[in-house]
Amino acid sequence: MAGASIRDRLIACLGGAAGIALTALVTQSALGASAAWVWLVAPMGASAVLMFAVPASPLAQPWSVIGGNVVSALVGVGVALIVPWPAIASGIAVGGAILAMSLLRCLHPPGGAAALTAVIGGPAVVSAGWLFPLFPVGLNAVILTATGILFHSISKHSYPHRPDRHATISMRDSDDQPFHRDDLDSALADLGETFDISPEDLGQLFDRVRYHAAKRRKV
Repeated sequence: MAGASIRDRLIACLGGAAGIALTALVTQSALGASAAWVWLVAPMGASAVLMFAVPASPLAQPWSVIGGNVVSALVGVGVALIVPWPAIASGIAVGGAILAMSLLRCLHPPGGAAALTAVIGGPAVVSAGWLFPLFPVGLNAVILTATGILFHSISKHSYPHRPDRHATISMRDSDDQPFHRDDLDSALADLGETFDISPEDLGQLFDRVRYHAAKRRKV
């Protein structure tokens, strides 16, 4: 991942551990420890990876985490009630969740798991019915997001992510020279963020931007 330092990797580990543990404890306290309730859903583990490892990713922002999980779980519950065949319902639920998240601009990969859990989650999920998207999924997502905001305020990462306008550097056309990989590494170090794109792909993107900018100037 572009910009990922050892410090960022350690912070991601600590953040993920704290986020999931706190989410489980608070949700368990709110819903009770009864076996009849699912108080922590597996998709939160995947949400934590995004939130703490790549907090600058559009897929890891608060609306994506909360909206993506809740909307997908709603789709999953609806499909499970309508389609009696688990295998078919699983596919429709995940596909429907992708469409719903895309339209609502809250695309979040763990949402696919939330939709799938609503279909094949077992008796506890079935008994929860339409409450499942709110309790525990919505509650989990809200607590995890709040933990992420607090944690990243301490770790000095921008979350919810906003580009640092002070990091923008204006350059004259005469400065538009090919860059070296070390220049890209230095620029990433300046920003202090981890991005969910490889340095190689990022470098290739910059090359294409430079190509099209030069082509536009010739027109």
